[in-house]
Amino acid sequence: MENDAGAEAWYTLSGDVNDSMVRRVFDASAQMAQEGVQVAHLLLHSHGGYISDGLCLYNVLSASPVRFVMYNAGVVASIAVTLFLAGQQRYASETARFMIHKSHASPNAGIGADELAVVVEGLRADDHRTESVLRKFLRLTPEQLLVHARTDLHLTARDALAAGLIDEIRDFSPRPGARLINI
Repeated sequence: MENDAGAEAWYTLSGDVNDSMVRRVFDASAQMAQEGVQVAHLLLHSHGGYISDGLCLYNVLSASPVRFVMYNAGVVASIAVTLFLAGQQRYASETARFMIHKSHASPNAGIGADELAVVVEGLRADDHRTESVLRKFLRLTPEQLLVHARTDLHLTARDALAAGLIDEIRDFSPRPGARLINI
């Protein structure tokens, strides 16, 4: 594939996981299909965003005929970790970090018990959706699971390797002459 320029392409994707990112990835995926890209190397840098948007991107990229190879060179956090897991191969730079946590919300002031119950129900549903993806890939230690149950769990590249989040510590390094496209 290295010799077939159309078969392999290099991309960067950064920012909040939201409807704008979903549209950009959809547009890029359509372009990939048109150009015959078979392997997309994707450097992801994101502090997270909306759960439904992240799950949408995870589902679409996981089912894509394009094979995604994901990289973390800085930070992949919150719902962006779920998006990152869409990669069939996953790498992180030595100095990269990951962060996962349970869903959270900031309800409006003056919210009543019934409305608050709906918020809690939604948070539990979102936790169930994201945790079902994380459980497919991650092997967290009992200590890590305890932290994750209470607060943000931060993982170094070495921690991510041990947990199965990445396959190897490796930098995003497009081959010489490769075109780099920002999504």
